[in-house]
Amino acid sequence: MAITKQVLGSTKTGETVTLYTMKNRKGAEASVTDLGATWTRMLVPDKEGKLADVLLGYDTVESIYENAGSMGAIVGRSANRIKDGIFTLNGVTYQLAKNNGENNLHSGPDLYSRRMYQAECQSMEDADMVTFRLLSPDGDQGYPGALKIAVTYTLTGDNALIIEYKLTAVDKDTIVNFTCHPYFNLAGHDSGNALSQELWIDADYFCEAAPDTVPTGKLLKVDNTPFDFRSPKPIERDMGADIPQLRYTNGYDHNFCLNHQVGRMFLSATAYDPKSGRFMELYTGKPGLQLYTGNFLNPEVAAKEGAHYHPGDGYALETQFFPNAINTPEWEQPILEAGKTSYSLTTYKFSVR
Repeated sequence: MAITKQVLGSTKTGETVTLYTMKNRKGAEASVTDLGATWTRMLVPDKEGKLADVLLGYDTVESIYENAGSMGAIVGRSANRIKDGIFTLNGVTYQLAKNNGENNLHSGPDLYSRRMYQAECQSMEDADMVTFRLLSPDGDQGYPGALKIAVTYTLTGDNALIIEYKLTAVDKDTIVNFTCHPYFNLAGHDSGNALSQELWIDADYFCEAAPDTVPTGKLLKVDNTPFDFRSPKPIERDMGADIPQLRYTNGYDHNFCLNHQVGRMFLSATAYDPKSGRFMELYTGKPGLQLYTGNFLNPEVAAKEGAHYHPGDGYALETQFFPNAINTPEWEQPILEAGKTSYSLTTYKFSVR
């Protein structure tokens, strides 16, 4: 296997932005860039062996920097929403920016997707790896403590893309709820609406959303609701149900509570496109999975290869701690103590059926 490098351009401060492409012997390719440690492309074969890019995204420095929808971006220190942008840790209250109404979303507006990472490459017989490193200082985005960040993308010989997070709290306790924010369309990123594709999620409960889409703290059973994906079904099948949970978010934008022991890797979701035969498996040790059906994708924004994405042209599957967990003590907490390191993995494996 081998890794190729391509200069995409320069940032506003003159830093060179590089695209790293990993390719295996089966022809699958995964591209990532040091601008935001962003996953920009994923080429995999269909049942006839035809390759297509199944990842929505951007391909210029300017568009990756703006990155409407955080497509393929690494999100931290805390992915998803924090109610009122406020939390208390060790008796100290921290106020974050309010960039989603009265709430904080993805720790913005000073996003990690706009940061330049240091890159290291390693190529082996059966895998290619690109590691991106960043030091986040004390007070960055409003969070306590310095944080060492290392995100490694690995493309394997059997068409799996593994994302490893190694996060070290340098000097203070802090929050770490990192995720990658990929949008998938297994028919091809520019093939139009993706919601006829079939999804399975191993979750008996989901987080109830308030009208502002922040979880209320209540977990609801998926039984007899549009949120039951325990048997594979087209994403769109129940999405039009006239219920508050779907009206609040204009589609799915909810955290599913995965049925596994936290910290151990399990198969937690699958996606399938009957037309192309492409099949994707998602493995994670995180407690939650956010399903977002691209409800607010803006077709006026030009994406890669000249594509214009409409709502529903892709769906995001983001592994995470539950949104606003720091303000919900009974949930698994995203706290990393000073001097300690957390490790976690998420794997997206592609095949055909």
